[in-house]
Amino acid sequence: MKVIAIIPARYASTRLPGKPLKQIQGIPMIEHVYKNVTRSQLIDEVWVATDDERISLVVSSFGGRCIMTSSEHQTGTDRLAEAIKSLAADLVINVQGDEPLIQGTMLDDLVRPFLENPALEMATFKSKIENDEDVLNPNIVKVITNDSGNAIYFSRSPIPYNRDNRSVNYYKHIGVYAYKTSFLKKYVNMPQSPLELAESLEQLRALENGTIIRVIETDFELISVDTPEDLQKVSQYLDLAKEVGM
Repeated sequence: MKVIAIIPARYASTRLPGKPLKQIQGIPMIEHVYKNVTRSQLIDEVWVATDDERISLVVSSFGGRCIMTSSEHQTGTDRLAEAIKSLAADLVINVQGDEPLIQGTMLDDLVRPFLENPALEMATFKSKIENDEDVLNPNIVKVITNDSGNAIYFSRSPIPYNRDNRSVNYYKHIGVYAYKTSFLKKYVNMPQSPLELAESLEQLRALENGTIIRVIETDFELISVDTPEDLQKVSQYLDLAKEVGM
């Protein structure tokens, strides 16, 4: 099975324009993401999919592979689907260009379920939420799964609703995905679904169409970058990692 990772990266971010090229400890964020993904043992190729020549030039400068895509895409998944038309792969990993702390071993954990179960079409991650503030934050997407580790539902609301104040674990969804290429091509042509539109979560489109989504629990720490403050948090994390020899 050929596995490729595609990193969608656009320049015109609303909250942080030019986000992929923002520097973290003197290195563009897109380079951090790219080089961390290449440390995976199970991914055969890594590509950046962008609509901006400035990003393409930076990727080429550090020896990365880049493919140009339309500037009209509304989501990273749509950009991924265009890119895969020009690339040969059985499995596609979607790694957002604002995840500079992504780890190769984490991505290997995402690939393995497909090696064990050829019928699987889609997978993603979750991590345990440790504080009540994150449970209540609508910007942090929560997920619940069944005994087989498959998604039951994703929501911006706290799920499950803890009516009797029992001891309950809450899990954050981490937006890194793996798709069978054959499924991805079908998925992007599915009409937007009612729950997807209500929650503004495109993975609900897959669930509403009966797709099984495997959800792998991870302990890896990720800091998605949306603001200048997030860039500082990542830099501080990397400084701490150096101190403790991570």
